[in-house]
Amino acid sequence: MGDELKKAPAPRSAQNSAIDAFLEKARDVAEPGSSRGRLIFALDATMSRQPTWDLAQSIQGEMFRTTAAQGGLDVQLVYFRGFRECRASRFVSQGKGLGALMARISCEGGRTQIGRVLEHALSETRALRVGAMVYIGDAMEEKIDLLAATAGELGLLGLKAFMFQEGRDVQTETAFREIARLTGGAYAAFDLSAPRRLAELLGAAAAYAAGGLPELEKRAGQGEGAARLLLSQMGSR
Repeated sequence: MGDELKKAPAPRSAQNSAIDAFLEKARDVAEPGSSRGRLIFALDATMSRQPTWDLAQSIQGEMFRTTAAQGGLDVQLVYFRGFRECRASRFVSQGKGLGALMARISCEGGRTQIGRVLEHALSETRALRVGAMVYIGDAMEEKIDLLAATAGELGLLGLKAFMFQEGRDVQTETAFREIARLTGGAYAAFDLSAPRRLAELLGAAAAYAAGGLPELEKRAGQGEGAARLLLSQMGSR
């Protein structure tokens, strides 16, 4: 499934060619080391998501800054948009590289492909442990039972899903909470009017990916609200 994501067919265009070239170059940017955390950063890039995509691009560096003291973090970008286009970069080790990749991508109309994201995360984790997945979106247009089955497999492999929802769509919230629960991760909602909240959530999820529960507990003990929120759900299981 991981290879399918990287090579998912899409209409050819100059923009897609540029993206392909960048993804190919990104393969050699960083090979994850045993002492570094690994995190999958997945986003819904369908048409309505452009403002959130732009926000995520501007604050994704928080994940790298948060984990610098824990040995660093390798992050893989996964996104979907358009007609069954779902792509993944290689793992990169700096916010500059991830931000440059995100700047080359624009949102396009299409339906959600959360199932493909979860299947990809499963494939990556089977190959080499991934500590966490962050998913950012505002909709869910798939069968929740199928998503739940894959989420359960992720949970067995130890990958925690941190599901961050923009807005308050009830069906989406139900699905996101269930995915988080089955993986042992956590759910949180945010609003574009308060971008700092999303930045703090990204930082807390990255801290877990790099340092596990001890690092999250440390940050919660220091009064970080996002760390407390995530830990309260993870600790309740």
